[in-house]
Amino acid sequence: QVQLVESGGGSVQTGDSLRLSCVGSGTPFSYFSMGWFRQAPGREREVVATISWSSGSTFYADSVKGRFTISRDNAKNTMYLQMNSLKPEDTAVYYCAAATWWPREPKSTDFKSWGQGTQVTVSS
Repeated sequence: QVQLVESGGGSVQTGDSLRLSCVGSGTPFSYFSMGWFRQAPGREREVVATISWSSGSTFYADSVKGRFTISRDNAKNTMYLQMNSLKPEDTAVYYCAAATWWPREPKSTDFKSWGQGTQVTVSS
């Protein structure tokens, strides 16, 4: 297991940028593929982006391609989500999560360790 803590959320305007961070502790970060998920009120949790152990592979939801960038620094046990050109529909609680394998078509059930989430609110 790895313990995960997200930070960096906030309230912004349409078109603004935010950078989320996820810090891990416990089991070495590099053992896990990692992902960002989000959940808006009344909606199911959905995948945003995932990244493999060595950053060699990434996955993005169609809704964020070209706007969001996932990255990680295993030496710092930290993963990032750079979010640009934010839209009101990006409003959600964002969670980081860890998986012990690399799912090519990721689902939330593939990820067994989760952070508590950080709120992102985008107003028009």
